[in-house]
Amino acid sequence: MQPAMINNIPIWIKNTFNPTFPGTIISSDGNGKDLIIKGISSISQMSLLSVQGTGLQGVVGVSMRLFAALARENVNVILISQASSEHSICFAVDSLSSARAKSSIEKEFMYEIRANEMDSVSVESGLAIVAIVGENMKHNPGTSGRMFHSLGKSGVNIYAIAQGSSELNISAVIKESDVAKALNVLHEAFFLSDKRVVNLFLVGTGLIGKELLKMIQSQYSQLSGSNLLEVNVVGIANSKKMFFDENGFELTSCVELMKSKGSDMKLSFFIEKMQQMNLSNSIFVDCTSSEDVTDRYESILDSNISIVTPNKKANSGSLEKYRNLKNISFKRGARFLYETNVGAGLPVINTLNDLLLSGDKVIRIEAVLSGTLNFIFSSYTEGKVFSEIVKKAKEIGYTEPDPRDDLNGMDVARKVLILARESGINFELSDINVKGLVPQDCLEAASVEDFFVRLASHDHEFESQRK
Repeated sequence: MQPAMINNIPIWIKNTFNPTFPGTIISSDGNGKDLIIKGISSISQMSLLSVQGTGLQGVVGVSMRLFAALARENVNVILISQASSEHSICFAVDSLSSARAKSSIEKEFMYEIRANEMDSVSVESGLAIVAIVGENMKHNPGTSGRMFHSLGKSGVNIYAIAQGSSELNISAVIKESDVAKALNVLHEAFFLSDKRVVNLFLVGTGLIGKELLKMIQSQYSQLSGSNLLEVNVVGIANSKKMFFDENGFELTSCVELMKSKGSDMKLSFFIEKMQQMNLSNSIFVDCTSSEDVTDRYESILDSNISIVTPNKKANSGSLEKYRNLKNISFKRGARFLYETNVGAGLPVINTLNDLLLSGDKVIRIEAVLSGTLNFIFSSYTEGKVFSEIVKKAKEIGYTEPDPRDDLNGMDVARKVLILARESGINFELSDINVKGLVPQDCLEAASVEDFFVRLASHDHEFESQRK
């Protein structure tokens, strides 16, 4: 490239596998002069070697000996980082050279290691280097902050950092498995800062899940145009099937596509696949009422994947689990949103949190906490049959998948518990007294269909109570 640069000749980079694509031009004509950075690059298959020890502090010539030893073995050093304390030096080399590099350093500093003035050389493999490059970085304070904030927010851990005094390049050593995610995150931070992309993994395609897909589809243009937000559903599953597409599904057909082309649903595999895809701005949406799913929330949040859920089982489990979910969410910077646990989507929990943050104290909460029971008792008038009203409530989507979760009072109890905990009261579910509506033989029914058969045999008892 040097002759072209010296003679100010533009260079076109073309793709031999895609000759119709226009490619990229490198020139000095001022295109992109307003951009803070001009490019993002990465180098894979790197190893990070660390040389450290208290005996290195203040000793002249350590760096010279270190890099002379590497040079004798023809080891090329890609990146160097040294702390101001002079206690440690780390550098990145090609993974194929890491064993030779370690051996040559330990041979050079053999006496220092024996005297415990220096530790044995540590080698960390499976790493890569990502870098942002651009002449305008030196005129824009906060560029490195923007880079590291965007990586940290997406859960990309940084092992070492290097920046030259020319401020033309900032490099960071990360896990090799995070490279694709890091490149996407940095591209979004510096070139697509006006537009955000979120990747959804949806479990549960029943009434709530299908309604959510309809809402995303109907709001897609509004979200993209006015809110500069692009929502991609990249993983979808129900109790039987699961399907993934990193490029995003067509929302009108994704459920049918999952049923026809999806593989057998295994929750552990679904979560592993979601974690392995390692997409930026990933959100796990749980539209089930399954406790098996909520048991995996800690692992999901720990992977820096946010969770949005109407499932009440997580926040109404043990107090220890509730606190742990909150702590992991805070620690990892992943969002854990469950507004629809209480109040059918009205901003009850957010309002409650805002009140407490502003120093208010909750004295009493009054609410109709079950739309199901409200519908049933409002509809249960003379001449109506109790079991038929419950059946109708289920058909129009007012009840849980199993209506016993509403009629036994546990749904209301869980909402009471969540509101209590959000108010700062350390309750367990066992602290709430519940009197259910469901007769014992109905609770023992093997299926929902069997439940309705047994419930009908108690219609005369409910009629007596109504009167």
